[in-house]
Amino acid sequence: MPRMSIYLLGPFRVTLDGEPVTSFKYDHVRALLAYLAVEADRPHRRERLAGLLWPEQPDPVALRNLRYALYHLRQAIGDHEAMPPFLLISRETLQFNTASDHWLDIATFEQHITDSESANQRISKSAIGNLKSAIELYRGRFMEGFSLGDSPLFEEWLLFKQEHIERQVLSALHRLTQIHAARGEYERAEPHVRRLLALEPWDEEAHRQLMHLLALSGRRNAALAQYETCRRLLAEELGVEPADETTALYEQIRDGVFPDKVTRRQGDKEISPYLPVPLSPPLLVPSPLSLAPFVARDRELA
Repeated sequence: MPRMSIYLLGPFRVTLDGEPVTSFKYDHVRALLAYLAVEADRPHRRERLAGLLWPEQPDPVALRNLRYALYHLRQAIGDHEAMPPFLLISRETLQFNTASDHWLDIATFEQHITDSESANQRISKSAIGNLKSAIELYRGRFMEGFSLGDSPLFEEWLLFKQEHIERQVLSALHRLTQIHAARGEYERAEPHVRRLLALEPWDEEAHRQLMHLLALSGRRNAALAQYETCRRLLAEELGVEPADETTALYEQIRDGVFPDKVTRRQGDKEISPYLPVPLSPPLLVPSPLSLAPFVARDRELA
């Protein structure tokens, strides 16, 4: 029986036994598979799925569209031949079968994040391994480039997932930077904070982290140049000056009073006071299907 792999971190992609599936008829079929695979913890009523994907259509038309999409989806992924099937189907509900022979990148990503947060791993080699494995799976934004322009509710779900996953990636990069820095591994920390800044150029905390790393590794001029980069980005894009904390760090490095290496004790480990390791779990974002629509909430959306 074929093994299905679903890649949603980055552009939508599906393979069967390593061969790309290219027979999806239209985007609603892809959207149906993605939604069922990600929200696989429960069955979904057909009426709700029809309203999610075809909200502008009358109920009978939306339900008929769902039947057609389900038919094309099963054809594309070979669901009739799979044992057990990829989809659990009843007259009232649809659900992705988590017991089927499949792999979903976002599920593996989130498992690595969860494993890295266990109490005995937070600043260990195991945590580093799990965080790096999670980041390696992140090929880009969740379903990058995908859109259902006629379904605002699906678009809202897509946006929530993108923001939630990006928060997890940024948090993982921060933690990797901090763990390596706390262990005195400045060169290993640097690529992670640089990738963080590539994803979030206006993250002032990340600019400070990079300034710390450069200063601690003896590259004073590079640390000062990083402050100028931060200042220019904030001025050009946001029209603001760096925070007092960032400027104070710059002045310490400029004046030569920034220490080469200062540590404090936490149990039996040395932790840099400038790069504390955060131990709080990432923010959990609820599914938008349980929320009121974003009507007249421009500030929250922004």
